[in-house]
Amino acid sequence: MSLGRVHSMDSFGTVDGPGIRYVVFMQGCHMRCRYCHNRDTWDLRDGGEVLSHEEVLDKILKVKSFLTGGVTVTGGEPLIQAEFVADLFKALKEHGIHTCLDTNGFTKRITPDVERLLSYTDLVLLDIKHMDEEMHKKLTYVTGQYPRNFAMYLQEIQKPTWIRYVAVEGFTVDPIYAAMLAEMVEKMGCVEKVELLPYHSLGVHKWDAFNDSYDLQNVRPPSDVQMDAIKLEFEKRGISASY
Repeated sequence: MSLGRVHSMDSFGTVDGPGIRYVVFMQGCHMRCRYCHNRDTWDLRDGGEVLSHEEVLDKILKVKSFLTGGVTVTGGEPLIQAEFVADLFKALKEHGIHTCLDTNGFTKRITPDVERLLSYTDLVLLDIKHMDEEMHKKLTYVTGQYPRNFAMYLQEIQKPTWIRYVAVEGFTVDPIYAAMLAEMVEKMGCVEKVELLPYHSLGVHKWDAFNDSYDLQNVRPPSDVQMDAIKLEFEKRGISASY
């Protein structure tokens, strides 16, 4: 039995992988994305509830019959608590439940716990924040090298993957940046599709609750024209992309 700090759970998720899914939000994240809509999941030592993977499993099994998709673990960043998530996924697989890992890929190295977690993972949703290193740091305050390395590891083990890319005015809407990501994805035979996510500010109230300054307060969601231009960069390379 392993313990994890769990921020919250949603028994009816429809946007975190295929089908209706049970979604477990883990506490803790190393990135500090300017547009983060889960600001309250950052701190690993505070917030959420410490639970065993068996306690979480019990909650999931109670609604198993309603889950047409399976279970997604997101965050925060679940790789920070890889041992806990691996134990949970192993137990889920024993019950025939599809497992999905929603991650930003920020891990300094592929540890045995991360390897074990991925061995029990059916699908990875990999959030790539930016392909340009300096822009990645401006957007998240950390390097983008680790997520890129993680993407290459997913390719190495041929783990089914969906790439997620948030389009934010002033940071990621330029098609040049989309082309950089498309170039990497083109080399990843494990990627099934790319999900383009228009920026939104629905999590601003969480920043307010922490008395934090939300820098993108005046940034508007990208237009359909901008989203189509981003989408085109992937379609040029025969990559399925949608928003």
